[in-house]
Amino acid sequence: MKFSQYSFTPEIIYNLEKMGFKRPTDIQYKSIPAIMKGEDLLAIAQTGTGKTAAFAIPIINDIQKKKRNHKEPVIRALVMVPTRELAQQISEVFSKIGKGTRVKTLALYGGVEQEGQIEKLLKGVDVLVTTPGRMFDLHHQRFLSLDKVQTLVLDEADHMLDLGFKKDIEDVMERMPKVRQTLFFSATINQKIKKTAYDLIKSNAIRIQIAPKDPVSKNIKHSVAFVKMDDKRFFLERLIKENPKSKILVFVRTKVRAERVKKAMDRVEIESMTIHGDKAQKDRSSVMNFFRTGKVNVMIATDVSARGIDIANVDYVVNYDLPDVAENYVHRIGRTGRGREKGDAVSFCSKEEKPLLDEIEKFVGKPIKELELKQKEYTETIDFSEDTSLSIKELMGEIEDIENKVKKKNKKKR
Repeated sequence: MKFSQYSFTPEIIYNLEKMGFKRPTDIQYKSIPAIMKGEDLLAIAQTGTGKTAAFAIPIINDIQKKKRNHKEPVIRALVMVPTRELAQQISEVFSKIGKGTRVKTLALYGGVEQEGQIEKLLKGVDVLVTTPGRMFDLHHQRFLSLDKVQTLVLDEADHMLDLGFKKDIEDVMERMPKVRQTLFFSATINQKIKKTAYDLIKSNAIRIQIAPKDPVSKNIKHSVAFVKMDDKRFFLERLIKENPKSKILVFVRTKVRAERVKKAMDRVEIESMTIHGDKAQKDRSSVMNFFRTGKVNVMIATDVSARGIDIANVDYVVNYDLPDVAENYVHRIGRTGRGREKGDAVSFCSKEEKPLLDEIEKFVGKPIKELELKQKEYTETIDFSEDTSLSIKELMGEIEDIENKVKKKNKKKR
């Protein structure tokens, strides 16, 4: 079935065609009819399969049709997300699909001045995409009301519940009409989170699960290379230099590690940028824009970027450090191979990280393909590196310098 065959408003059909959306993905095909009927929904689907459009299309369509009679914008749909970047990304999808309609969307999140957001709220908003903190701030200040909300969407809901947002979600629900629709979307879910999810939605909610046996998209070719912790920078250098035009997203475990890897790339004249929680929101947005537009092809990130960032044409995801939480592996590598694109992901696993790899393989349900590195190839990778800062003293000094900068930033925040 084509999108043009659905009973969407003409503006939406036109926008979908312009965006290259011809036929719905599996999650869209199964979710859209249920959402249009007003059903509660628990939907689990792999990262990159079009979950955002699955709820954005029917929500925009419903509001646009209702606004023929009710022109005054009020918040009719609330989309709650765990991160600022995800709020921005989902808001952009709503704006593209709703272009030319009367539906107004606003992304609301912390880390920026609230005055501009308040001004937009006062002008009227139909769809609010928000992180919990800033939304509660402005609700307490009486700049926004939730008493007309018809649809609540919890996106990356498992992560929100894992982060301890259940109480926030329950508080939001108390401020909404009792008769409403709740949509619960995520790429992964475990038994504990599943139980919590059913506490938040109707007992007769429709459950949709796409490809539950393999949480990794079939569009992604992923593998693991066993590399010593101190040698990882040489292998990253090699991968980047062998793929000079590729867009490469590198994941590390901590903010300090992100800055260390950037310094290592600086030494071999590879341009890169970092994104993590210590950066101001405007800086994070700027880095994301540089990476999205290709002005910089290497972005080094902590797990703040592992979920919900929809950047087109990411060729490689590199797990420079394996994630502490197995589920995050799926979200990380899901930044490539999105939609109908193909992508590659490679993980560098040190001896110390082997237990983490075991947990990841248990989670994905099968062994990850090993990239076999012959001793000669391993040695040549190090020998041919342009990084001449191999002394322990120099590297320890670099670590100390980065850690001191982080401490100074944290003191300023207090």
